[in-house]
Amino acid sequence: MATDNKNKVLNVPHLRFPEFSGEWEKCKVSDLLDFYSTNSLSWEQLEYDTNTMMNLHYGLIHVGLPTMVDLSKDKLPNIKEDNIPKNFELCKEGDVAFADASEDTNEVAKTIEFYNLAEKNVVCGLHTIHGRDNKHKTIVGFKGYAFSSTAFHNQIRRIAQGTKIYSISTKNFSECHIGLPSKPEQTKIATLLRLIDERIATQNKIIEKQQSLIKGIVDNLMTALLKGELYPFSSFYIKAGEGGTPTTSVDEYYSEGTIPFIKIDDLSCKYLTSNKEFITELGMQKSSAWLIPSQSVIYSNGATIGAISINEYPVCTKQGILGIVPNTNVNVEYLFLLMSSSFFSKEVNRIITEGTMKTAYLKDINHIKCPLPSMAQQKSITNLTSSIEEKLYTEKKLLKFLNLQKQHLLRTMFI
Repeated sequence: MATDNKNKVLNVPHLRFPEFSGEWEKCKVSDLLDFYSTNSLSWEQLEYDTNTMMNLHYGLIHVGLPTMVDLSKDKLPNIKEDNIPKNFELCKEGDVAFADASEDTNEVAKTIEFYNLAEKNVVCGLHTIHGRDNKHKTIVGFKGYAFSSTAFHNQIRRIAQGTKIYSISTKNFSECHIGLPSKPEQTKIATLLRLIDERIATQNKIIEKQQSLIKGIVDNLMTALLKGELYPFSSFYIKAGEGGTPTTSVDEYYSEGTIPFIKIDDLSCKYLTSNKEFITELGMQKSSAWLIPSQSVIYSNGATIGAISINEYPVCTKQGILGIVPNTNVNVEYLFLLMSSSFFSKEVNRIITEGTMKTAYLKDINHIKCPLPSMAQQKSITNLTSSIEEKLYTEKKLLKFLNLQKQHLLRTMFI
């Protein structure tokens, strides 16, 4: 929030369209929203592309859906006929849904808003909180961004409960506030952020096409290699293991930390060249995190399974993310392609353990039989995809810039 010339804190954001003035209303979330019960249907009770009622699973809030959900473009699963709940509240346009659980305090209360339901029937499901502004204080398209703002999530981080899994409930919302400007200002903010989201969506499509091309080349190569001798994945590395998260309430584990601490959001490009968070030496010692040397593979084996990068500097990771230090007879670029292939993804999917979060444990990954050609052959394989990967890297850098631009606005345009 900004201050006036007498250092009085004002309820206004740091960044604002010049035509607006005056303070924002500071509103308790529990006063703004009415909350409705949600179901607890699992993925096994859902399916895609039928005509039954649609269901929002919290996993899709974390990965797969934009902040503003438009069901003329975005997909939700349908509830299987035999599992339609008896009691439910259908979502309306402008309703918001929060994910009430996550392994990451930054992801607890991650929010989507139903911007366009396209005349479809939707209910909120497992680990979601369904809220509605029945007082009509907000326009459709503003709340999703307000609840994604840094100002709101700073409050959530302070009250999220848990150790490995962090959670919130509707009771927590009596402790949280959001800022509400006039409806014309809400419209201007929402329009700007939605334009950025649309550009992000376009960029994601460009990236998906290039990834599909690389995947096609790699899958064809793997099909040929799988006809040869295969080796257990455990023979591909010198050392491998998950990391761990130091207790978030202990300031000494984070304050002025210099050790890069990798989370799922950092694994957006092939090469990991930067990250957001850091921990201290003490934080690493007091957790199961370990220092992974550069030129290793960083692979997400929990929740969002399959996100992968090659680190260009030593890092440590949270739980659910593996560090894999390649053996001397394994080219790290080849290991990256192998673990990115459809073959490897299918093998990993067979061993996933269902729980609070889906996990592919290293002890099970170790038994996957994989092709291991000579170092010269590995180099030839990686050369085949290198030019497309350079283009892909450039497109992903642009996507990263767009996301940073959005994060900057979420940090500075809200209170």
